[in-house]
Amino acid sequence: MDCNKVKGTDCKSAPAMMKRRILSFLFFALACTMFMTVSAQDIKLPAPDKTGGKPLMQALSERQSLRSYTKDSLTQQQLSNLLWAGWGINRPDKRRTAPSAMNDQEIDMYITLPGGLYLYIAESHTLKIINNKDLRRLTGTQSFVGTAALNIVYVADLSKHGKSESEKIEDSDLLLSYANTAFIAQNIYLYCASENLGCIIRGSISKDRLASEMGLRANQKITLAQTVGIPDK
Repeated sequence: MDCNKVKGTDCKSAPAMMKRRILSFLFFALACTMFMTVSAQDIKLPAPDKTGGKPLMQALSERQSLRSYTKDSLTQQQLSNLLWAGWGINRPDKRRTAPSAMNDQEIDMYITLPGGLYLYIAESHTLKIINNKDLRRLTGTQSFVGTAALNIVYVADLSKHGKSESEKIEDSDLLLSYANTAFIAQNIYLYCASENLGCIIRGSISKDRLASEMGLRANQKITLAQTVGIPDK
């Protein structure tokens, strides 16, 4: 463009104007990127503290189910310890803190938090974001599930048992998965008793609706849910 032929345009100022436009565009792009990062991102958990807590026999003595919680959140360290205790890796061969039939490790732990739905990735000890919906109230029929710190949704990924999405899932296909879920849930119970947290395992779930909101495949089946929070004393 010949800036001398354009009314009101100074050739000397054209490069400065172009520079300002480029900088404005870069600033806008950076702002968008920062917003996306803050609004939806994975959570890298701190390393679990494996040295604290109450003695096992005391934790067993204090283990209980609670149905009344405050709205307070867990700290990231508590969340880290909780997830590792439940289903974390505790050996170099990547076996877990809870047993799994034939070591299939088909149970996935989805975590519903106020800021979204996450999947626990034990290998990296990370919460991978699935969506930014607060699905806590859909994880059960009781009112307390919607305001407690978090709910764990246990999901059996039957593709690890060779089931395709087109195959019908029978109750017998889930027998071992329910047992494996129970092992993990008991670990969560003992951790909560050890750290003065509250929890309760639940089967009262609108599974079809929740599975739809979670975006699960046909060969992923919800087994149970577990509420965890700060006891309301």
